[in-house]
Amino acid sequence: MGKGKKVFLLVTLYLVLFSFYPLPFTLYPLSSTVRAESRLVSTATREGRLAVFDDAWLRINERYYDHTFHGLDWDAQRIAFRSLAAEASSSRELYTVLRRMIASLDDPHTRVFAPEEKFDWWRPRFLSIGLAVAEVDGLPTVVQVERDSAPQRAGLRVGDVIETVNGAAATSLIKNRLADLPAPASASSRFRASARLLDGPAEAAVELSWKTKGGRQKSARFDRRWEQRELGVRARREQGEFVVIEIDAFTKPIATAFAKALKEKLNGARGVILDLRANGGGDAEAMTDIASTFLGADFNLGQFTDRFGVSFTISTHSRSLFSPEPITQTRLPLVVLTSERTSSAAEIFIEALKVSKRATIIGTETCGCVLAVRTRHELPDGGLLDISEFDYQTAQGRRLEGHGIRPDEIITVERSDLYSGRDHALELATEKLRER
Repeated sequence: MGKGKKVFLLVTLYLVLFSFYPLPFTLYPLSSTVRAESRLVSTATREGRLAVFDDAWLRINERYYDHTFHGLDWDAQRIAFRSLAAEASSSRELYTVLRRMIASLDDPHTRVFAPEEKFDWWRPRFLSIGLAVAEVDGLPTVVQVERDSAPQRAGLRVGDVIETVNGAAATSLIKNRLADLPAPASASSRFRASARLLDGPAEAAVELSWKTKGGRQKSARFDRRWEQRELGVRARREQGEFVVIEIDAFTKPIATAFAKALKEKLNGARGVILDLRANGGGDAEAMTDIASTFLGADFNLGQFTDRFGVSFTISTHSRSLFSPEPITQTRLPLVVLTSERTSSAAEIFIEALKVSKRATIIGTETCGCVLAVRTRHELPDGGLLDISEFDYQTAQGRRLEGHGIRPDEIITVERSDLYSGRDHALELATEKLRER
């Protein structure tokens, strides 16, 4: 396909549950060639480990969207990490080496999964102890605790500060993660490092110590377990006047549910609040369906370009790409809530709303994670490799990767709000709509 040819780009992006895994853009639905079990190499041998390492390094070298690798000497990375891969004592250690090498790209879309970690973007599962961590006031802070989880029963509460993980200072562990990245670390990089503070092998115990609201020191031991979550959309009326819609990601079922919820809740509403603070993206068909609700048809949502100059554009439309029904459109006042977790397709959507002056954006700056993956690559041992093969620019020529979107009104999360359960961003959103 030649440069500038207009096609529809299927996009898969990131979402966050209890960890941070940006999902990759894809030109086609994510897939990979499945190797026969008998043809998989064993990483128990030096030769097998080097086969996996060399394949991963070579695929990135051939397909990465930026042939300069952001100024990184990719050949030097091979020299630095290949011997470590050869001497790895286990598959887990091998994949730790691969992740350290890939981390030097500071690109959350390019990532690798060991065979036992294979990831279904539409039914995501995560290793978790039942809580999520983010940086608040410069400290690793609990921002979510799963109901009826072991941490909740142990007394961990949203707002508590994580002090040590397996005896190591939490702040030092985050600093060590950032040390593998180009300096200075971006806000997005810091967020990812905090979010992945508790990462580790399945079924392994994690010893945590934390400080409570009252300053008490507590500690407990928790097991990492696989957890799965169904993505969805939730709509409600706020103060009887405004429709609040939380969208976990952009998928076809969610786009259908969104259209239904909008019809049911819109009657008599004075405005709409889209909560995309935990939205890491999804496929482009679903995103453009929802964007078309607010932007109308034929709005240029931007362009993707690979290292060879091949470009693709996506645009809004008047009819759904997977439903016979015309897309319901609304001109009601709109506010969108964002956070550091808001990524990829969600960022494309928000930037279009901002450029068109269709919405007020409230929250914190978005991830700045907008690249594209053509297909998933299976490694010789059955692991999976995602490679960013396309860069993205808005219709105005602005890159979002590494920059993100600055809200019109910045509302940072404060520890006192976490403890009280107060949502300042939502409060401001309702005030803005009431003013209009």
